[in-house]
This record gives sequence, structure tokens and C-alpha cells, in this order.
Amino acid sequence: MDYISRYDSPLGGITLASDGSALVGLWFDGQRYFGSTLSAEYTEASLPVFDAAVRWLDAYFGGADPGFTPPIHLRGTPFQEKVWRALLTIPYGKTMTYGELSRRLSAEKGGCFASARAVGGAVSRNAVSLIVPCHRVVGADGSLTGYAGGMEKKLWLLQMEKAAVTRKNDGRMGDI
Repeated sequence: MDYISRYDSPLGGITLASDGSALVGLWFDGQRYFGSTLSAEYTEASLPVFDAAVRWLDAYFGGADPGFTPPIHLRGTPFQEKVWRALLTIPYGKTMTYGELSRRLSAEKGGCFASARAVGGAVSRNAVSLIVPCHRVVGADGSLTGYAGGMEKKLWLLQMEKAAVTRKNDGRMGDI
């Protein structure tokens, strides 16, 4: 049995999901892959992990690095989980390209190649948005690329973090 809770963010509603002790999902309402790790049976509840997640979200949307990570239980394939753990290492206000992430994972696998495309597929299915910061992954030239929550949200989040990104529209617009 999983549990859910709701959070109202400056970017719209967010649904949180938990297995009772850790977060298993955090999605903008209606985003692609919404509820992908949520079990068929769930109920709305008040849990300590949701209280921790709300503290994190309040600090984050207040424009600060929350400085902690609420308990998370990643639900995916071993490769997806490895990618998602790597996302947790991208600092607040910084970005990393899909290629950089791919090279980092390949080095950890003893030189076994992890393609940027495979990494991108795993990034796009991240079920714990924001806390596992998939929005900090950008194109090879620093441009904005896809985001399951929507490009407008990705841009807003990176601007709030004061991260340097380039608009993909023409690739020549400079830092935002």
C-alpha cells in the first residue's frame, strides 16, 4: 500500500507518494509519467516523510538549497536507479549535460559505456522530481532540453536556482 499527499507550489499542484517511510514519487500534477511508481492501491495520508518533503519544498521554493534530502526509495531498473542516484550529486544552482552524466556513469561501470540516449531515457522517467534534480540536466551546448514537467517549469526552476542555461530556440541566446 502506498500513500499520497498534495502540495501547492508556485508552479502548480504536486503529488507526493510514499511507501510509508520514504518518498517513492513526487510529480507535478499531470506531468508525463505521473504516478509511474505508485502502486495500484493507495490512500491519502499524513506521514512524517511528507512533513519532511514539505519542509524541503518550502525551502526550495523559497529560493534556498534545502540542505537535506528527505528519505527516498527509488523504484526503477538497476540502471535507472544508478542514473537517479547520480542526479542527486548535481549541486543546487549547477547543471550537467547528458554526455557528462553518461561519462560519469561509464567511468563508475569500469569503462562500460552508458550512452547519453540511455541516460536521457532514465532521466526522463525520474519519479521523484525536484528532489532528484532531473531539471538540472541540459543539452551538450548548455541548452534546455526535455523535461517531463514541461519546459516552462524547467526554465523557471533553473532561473530560480540561478543556473546558467541557454535557450534551445536558437542556441545563441546566452545565459538566462
